[in-house]
Amino acid sequence: MSDYGLTLLALVLALGAQSVASGLALEVALRQPGRRAWMAVAIGAGLLALQHGYTLELGLRTGLYDLRQGVLGVVGGICLAAGVIGLRRQAGTPPPR
Repeated sequence: MSDYGLTLLALVLALGAQSVASGLALEVALRQPGRRAWMAVAIGAGLLALQHGYTLELGLRTGLYDLRQGVLGVVGGICLAAGVIGLRRQAGTPPPR
């Protein structure tokens, strides 16, 4: 697979991971009133997901890409999603049905 293809795949995975992190943080923030920190994490992760989406669009429309940026995005997204999942379990929020 070419560097271009790997970058696009990494950006898709980063977008998905950031979206999951944002959704889970938003769920905790809405279920438990007074959790401003969770709302801040949800908004931040949502904005990062939007950034990954714009970077993916740039790569698809113009062919411009940066493999390092894509790999850093996916690693950061996965780490954030794992952290949110772990904190959500510690907060005692039941899993979605």
